[in-house]
Amino acid sequence: MSNVLSEEKKQQVIALGKLGWPLRRIEKFTGVRRETAGAYLKAAGIGVRPPGAWGRRAPAKAANEVTTDPADSKPAIEVTTDFSPPIPPPTGNQDRVTSACEPFREWIEQGLGRGRNAMAIWQDLVSDHGFPHGYQTVKRFVHKLRGSTQPQAVGIIHTAAGEEAQADYGSGPMVRDPQSGKYRRTRLFVLTLGYSRKSVRLLIWRSSSRVWAELHEKAFRRLGGCPRIVVLDNLREGVIVADIYDPTLNPLFRDVLAHYGVVAMPCRIKDPDRKGKVEAGVGHAQKTPLKGLRFESLGTTQK
Repeated sequence: MSNVLSEEKKQQVIALGKLGWPLRRIEKFTGVRRETAGAYLKAAGIGVRPPGAWGRRAPAKAANEVTTDPADSKPAIEVTTDFSPPIPPPTGNQDRVTSACEPFREWIEQGLGRGRNAMAIWQDLVSDHGFPHGYQTVKRFVHKLRGSTQPQAVGIIHTAAGEEAQADYGSGPMVRDPQSGKYRRTRLFVLTLGYSRKSVRLLIWRSSSRVWAELHEKAFRRLGGCPRIVVLDNLREGVIVADIYDPTLNPLFRDVLAHYGVVAMPCRIKDPDRKGKVEAGVGHAQKTPLKGLRFESLGTTQK
């Protein structure tokens, strides 16, 4: 073999090969050259797609036959040329009067002042005030109150069902400490499945390598299964030495994942978009169910 890989990198390549990843994709996400990855896959008895098959496509289907017989064609739809009088566009004052959110304007403005988004405000209206209308009603009203922003284009990483999960930390809400009686900032752990985007969210007071491993175990139990790959950031609880080619995993975290048959894949340095799904999950939890709220105990946040 042209290069000798560490045991962790070797297990990564073999796990991705078992998932059917092509060599180009393995090289992109692990940094291992295709020739080296192919040699390790062949040594492990995993089939590698031959070079001549790259880019080969199935032959296109023949074009559907078209008949010109007018008897088989459907008659054209009749069109009337009568014009009805034009309907004037609604005015801004009319929208404001007819909006179902207008009676809650002051309450919605206070929620926006605390950083709550339209989804969180709609959920609060339904649960606390019996709001009978849908989310789009609140979204349009909030849009008029604070204006619109242009969405940013992002890339999408497609994964198969059960193939990948992404894990990350975020800043959690304020929770009262049972020992000091004061509110303290918690840490938010999120594990998001790459295919369904289903997330497990857990709050903790402080983190360590043991807590990081236990959080993955709890997430696996809640999901009722394990993914084949866990994509994580280069935080010290999971990665001892961050390296662009060969990062060193925390031994405890590595062994826990090995027990469940899961392979860790740390993100390459300066490549945060690789775990964009879990970052979106962290942002959603911070902006929608947790923004602007305080809790009396960690138990109340888990319900």
